[in-house]
Amino acid sequence: MTDTDQQSKARAWYKALRPRVFTATYAPMGMAGIVAIADGAFDAPVFLLALIGTLLLQSAANLINEYADYRRGADRLKEAGQGMTIKHKQLSPRSVLYGAVLTTLSGCLIGLYLLSQSGPLLWLIGIGGVFVAISYTAGPFPLAYNGLGEIAVAIFMGPAIIVGAYYVMAPAVSEAHIGELCLISLPIAFMVAAILHANNIRDMEADRAVNKRTLAVIFGIRFARAEFIFLVIGAYVAQAIVIAFGVLPAASLLTLITLPEALRLIRIFNTSRAVPLMHQAQGRTAKLHGQFGLLMVVGWALSLL
Repeated sequence: MTDTDQQSKARAWYKALRPRVFTATYAPMGMAGIVAIADGAFDAPVFLLALIGTLLLQSAANLINEYADYRRGADRLKEAGQGMTIKHKQLSPRSVLYGAVLTTLSGCLIGLYLLSQSGPLLWLIGIGGVFVAISYTAGPFPLAYNGLGEIAVAIFMGPAIIVGAYYVMAPAVSEAHIGELCLISLPIAFMVAAILHANNIRDMEADRAVNKRTLAVIFGIRFARAEFIFLVIGAYVAQAIVIAFGVLPAASLLTLITLPEALRLIRIFNTSRAVPLMHQAQGRTAKLHGQFGLLMVVGWALSLL
C-alpha cells in the first residue's frame, strides 16, 4: 500500500469515527472532572481511563451506526452526512464491522477494570452504555429507528457519563450527591440531544424513505423545529434552574456567550430545508455543545478560585 493509499484509508477511518461529535464525551467528562476537583475526589489516572473507555464506546456506537445504516439502506438517499464511508466505498462493510467489535471490546475491558476498582452502580451504567452503543442502530429494535434516539443519547451522554465518571473516582459518593450530579448533567443532556436531533432534521426525507422513524419523521417538520428550539433553549433554562437550586455556581453562566450562535442555529433550522446548509448547521450544533460544556467547566473552575 502506497503512502497515498494509507493516507486515504486513515482519512476514511477518521470520517467513520466522527470525531467532531466527540464533544458528546468531552463535555460530560469535563463536568465530572471539575465536580470531582471541587470535592477533592479527583483521581487523574482513573479519570483518564474512564475518558478513554467512554471515547472507545462512542467510537463503537459511531461505527455500528455506520455499518447498520448501510445494511438497512439508510444511507442510500442521503445527500450529506457524517461517515458514509461504506456507501462511498472508502471502507468495506467488514472492516467497519471489525472496527466496531474492536472498539466495543476495548471499551468493555477498560470498563471491567474500572468496575473492579469501584462498586455495583457502575455495572448498571456500564451495561446500559454498551446496550445503547450497540442497539442504537443495530438489533431487532434499533432505538434510532423507533423514535428513541434523543432520549437514549440524553441519558447516556449526560447523567450516565457524569455520574459514572465521578463514581469511579469516588465510589463512596452519597445518594444525595448522585442526585446533584444528575441535576448538573441536565444542561449537557439537552444540548447533546440537540446534536442528534439536528442530524435527524437534516436526514428527514432520506430516513422516511427507509422507514427510519425518528421523532422528526414521526411528527413532521413543524414538530421537529419546535423540538430543536426546546432542546437548545432548554439547555440554558435547565442551567439557570440548577443554579437557582444552588447546585451549579453562577459563574457557569459563562455559557451565555454561546447564546447568539444558538439563536443563529435555531433560525437556520426554522427557515431552511436545504440539506447542505443543515449539514453545516448540524456540525455547528456539535461545536455549540462542546463550547457550552467547556464554558460550564471553566465557569466552575473560576468559582473555585
